[in-house]
Formats: sequence, structure tokens, C-alpha cells
Amino acid sequence: MTDQLQFDEEESRAVEATYATPDIVEQRRATLAALALEPGERVLDVGCGPGYLAREMAEAVGTDGFVHGVDPSPAMLAIAARRALPHMELSEGDALSLRLPDAEFDVAVSTQVYEYVADIEGALREARRVLRPGGRLLVLDTDWDSIVWRSSDDERMERVLRAWDAHLVHRDLPRRLPELLRRGGFTLARAEAIPVLNVGYRKDTYSGSLLPMVARFVSGRDGIAPGEAQAWADDLTSLGDNYFFSLSRYLFVAARA
Repeated sequence: MTDQLQFDEEESRAVEATYATPDIVEQRRATLAALALEPGERVLDVGCGPGYLAREMAEAVGTDGFVHGVDPSPAMLAIAARRALPHMELSEGDALSLRLPDAEFDVAVSTQVYEYVADIEGALREARRVLRPGGRLLVLDTDWDSIVWRSSDDERMERVLRAWDAHLVHRDLPRRLPELLRRGGFTLARAEAIPVLNVGYRKDTYSGSLLPMVARFVSGRDGIAPGEAQAWADDLTSLGDNYFFSLSRYLFVAARA
């Protein structure tokens, strides 16, 4: 059993569904507003996933611009390819090995990616390398300490979330990113919180889509039997109007010195 999430075909489809929820649509709106892309800019999407943001950035920069999406998962790239425009390109790779020329891009974007990368300093070096002088980097990640998720069994919820922590490398990355960016040769220009709040259970929310993914991941981990993982999920969905979920994500924009 691997520790981190593996974005195979099943999990890639699950992520695609999550990224279609109103919560993540709003996150992309905030991301695009923070970027303030100009027509003709060249943009790199590090960990492009199902390609929603890459497509919207391509629309923003227009046909005189260009968007290159990189992702380590062939299944994700196959999904993203369905959204590609003629001035988009997709390639397999990861944050530590972009295999792209120096100073090639005006903008680099990494949303919900760096928290999965063990060598953050190396990832920031790669992002800086492919940016032109003065180019900007946007990073968005979650602080998983911020999660508030109502349950009828608090002790079980605590164990599930502890097991879920293994799905990534850095559960608290945002609080360290300002320092990491400065040390990596960037000047921080903007920081903001992007909350996710779901009151009342619905499948078409971020947490409604996340819930079955968490149940699959924690099943068989840290003493959580498959039946217990399903009971945890069933408990949350049964809360109906009393369901409550909150999580904070943090967005940073920094300029390459």
C-alpha cells in the first residue's frame, strides 16, 4: 500500500468531479483574478490535473498567448486533453523535473500540488528557472489543520483524519510558504485565504466529492477496517441539513527576482 494518493484512472475521474463543484469553480475564479493574465502571456500550469484551470487560462491569454500543462499522471493528462485549445500543450512531468527551457514563461501556476512534493525548495528552483525575470508564480495549497468536519463520532473522525494525513507530504505548507518563497528567490506580492464552506450535505460540493475519496484512502490504514471507513462516510451523509464542513486554502503570488 502506497502512502500518497495515486492518481490512476479512478482517482483522476474523482478529482475531475471534485474540480467541477461550485467550491472549486469559485477557487479558479479567485485564482484567475489574482493572476490578472494579459493577452499574449505564456503560462505554465504545474500539476494541471484535469485541465480546467489550464483551459481557462488559455482563454484569458488568447491565441497570441500559450499555456503548457505538466502533470505526472497519464490518466490526468488524458482528461485534460479533452479540454485543450490549439494554443495549449500538455506533457508528462513533475514539479521537480519540468524539462522546459529556462526563462520560457511569464507566469507559473501550481494549485494543490506542492503539498505533495517532498522537496519544496527544488520545486521552487524549477519554477524560478522556467520564469523570465520579473515573471510571477502563483501557489495555492491547503492547511489541513484548518479542517472542521462535523461527525457523530469525534473519536472516529480524529482517526480518519489522522489516516488521511498520509495522502500528502506537507499538511501545513501554507504557513511556511512566504519564507520558502523568499528564500527561493521570489518577492511575495499577494497573499489571501480561500475558504471552503459546506453547510448541509450535498454530493456536488467539494466535501461531498472528497468524502468517498477519503473513505477509499483510509480503508485498511491505521487500524481503520473497510467497514469502519464506510460507516464513517455513511454517518456524515446521514447528517443531512446538519452536515458541516470547513477548510482553508491559501493563495500566494510572488515575483521572480
